[in-house]
Amino acid sequence: MTEIITEGVLFVVLLATVATLFYYAVLYGTSAGMRVRQTRNRKRLDRAAELACPIHGPQRSDNLVRLTSGDSICPECYKETVHGYLDR
Repeated sequence: MTEIITEGVLFVVLLATVATLFYYAVLYGTSAGMRVRQTRNRKRLDRAAELACPIHGPQRSDNLVRLTSGDSICPECYKETVHGYLDR
């Protein structure tokens, strides 16, 4: 009985290994994989750029203030806008 269970577990491990190797071969060996990696990288850079205020620098995503228009603004810019204090 244990031989049958062990054989089944090893077969599942073999399938997972083959699927993982196929995934990495497609991801790093084909032009479609390069396109996927470039898209992921572009999205990561876009998210990082959205978190950077041009005046006050990088901000954490949980500190950003969501405006009614759907845009995000850093808390310091929001305070300056609401209270009318501008650094010039």
